[in-house]
Order: sequence, then C-alpha cells, then structure tokens
Amino acid sequence: MKKISIILFLFLGISLNGQKNHTAFKSGEWLKFRIHYGFLNASYATLQVKSKELDSIPVYHVVGHGETTGVASWFFKVDDTYESYFGRWDGRPYKFVRKIDEGGYTKDIEIDFDHKNDEAILNDKKNNKKLNFTIEDNVQDLISAFYYLRNNYTFEDLVENESIQLDMLFDDDGVFKFKLKYLGKEVVKTKYGKVECLKFRPYVQSGRVFKEQESLSLWVSNDLNKIPIRIKADLAVGSIKADLDGYNGLKNQFKIIMD
Repeated sequence: MKKISIILFLFLGISLNGQKNHTAFKSGEWLKFRIHYGFLNASYATLQVKSKELDSIPVYHVVGHGETTGVASWFFKVDDTYESYFGRWDGRPYKFVRKIDEGGYTKDIEIDFDHKNDEAILNDKKNNKKLNFTIEDNVQDLISAFYYLRNNYTFEDLVENESIQLDMLFDDDGVFKFKLKYLGKEVVKTKYGKVECLKFRPYVQSGRVFKEQESLSLWVSNDLNKIPIRIKADLAVGSIKADLDGYNGLKNQFKIIMD
C-alpha cells in the first residue's frame, strides 16, 4: 500500500495556470481529493491556502495533508503533511516542511531558502543533520511549484508533446529537474459533471513502484483555476486513481460543461 503515499505526494504537488498576470488562487482555497487503489477507497488528500507573514515577508502558507482511511489503513497507514511558505508577489519558496509517516517509515524535514545567498539549508530533524544546497532563482519546493506553475504558464505557452521543466528541492536528494509533458485537451466526467481538462504526463522513475517513466497521467481543469481533476497511474502491481472530491474558496469560476 506504499504506492498510495506516492499518489498523495503527487497530488500535493502538480498543476498549471491559465493566464499570465492573473492569479489562479486566493487565500482560503481548499481542495480535497479521493484516492482509489483497486476496489478500496484508500485515502484522502487536502490542500489549504492561507495568508501570513514570515520574517516580515508577505507569504502564502499552504498545508497539504494526506492519509489512508478505512480498510486501507489496516494494511498500510499513511499520515503525511507538507507545508510551504512562498512569496505572495514572486512565488519564491522561503520555507518548506515535510513530515511523513508511511507504515512506520518517517521523515521530519525543514528547508529554509536563502535567495540572497543562493542556498537552501535542509534540517533533517529525525537524523539530526543539516545539508546545504546551491540554488538558482527558479527553484521551487514540492508545494510552491504547484502554485507557481498555476500563475506563470498560459495555454498559449503549451505545445502538444513538449515538456515544461522546473528545478525542485524538497528532500536530501538535492535539486532535480521536474518534467511535465503536455498531451492536449480531454473532457473528463466527474462527480460535478463534465470538465474540459488539459492532460499532462509527469515523468516518474520506473522500476519499484511505476511500470515505466510514462506510467502516470494528470488532468487539470482548463479554466482560470487550473486545479487537478484526476490522476491515474499504472503501477508495478495494479493501478491507482485519484479524483477531485471537494473544493471551496476558488478564486475563479469552476467551468462545468452543460449537456
């Protein structure tokens, strides 16, 4: 059931925007996703946005939380929390928190981004160690990337079968290139009705969890919100699907196709 935690992780981290100089979200936005593994309603993940100040810097504070529920939690318990503090005006991350418990496997990490000195300091609280990484201006953490992309890419920027790349740092593995291929438009049936979506393929590591690099597909709403609607993955064993299950505080109209 550890595969469920992978999807929780992915749903806490990916999307795109619709119009430059137009914010796709606001303080108070809340999203909820329901995740299925086979016949099990395996888990839920949520994202919530609040406005705060961090060291006198106006920031958005976003908390992402995911956990297994019901029967699924009997087999493999997941309780993951991710937090990001990023600038309200520039979208740059200033602090990232990752606290996870996945079947007894735990991590407790904080990252402070020092943009003046082009470095990030990672504090591994569990193992009592600190690491320093050199960063560039475009670096993002797992959560801030979600919101940065929503506000900085237009539909006109997207070319079918071409990819977007972004530097990302959220763990002691260091900075890596996150890659997201655009596949075109597709209409998805949801609990709210039909939604026109932009379809993407995040590149993942093949092997232990996923069948191959292109095993994962992501659909986001083709409106000014650009929220995740569905994610599907072919795993080394079985498959998994997650769907938008609740929302509140959207800044823009959520477009539903009326038959």
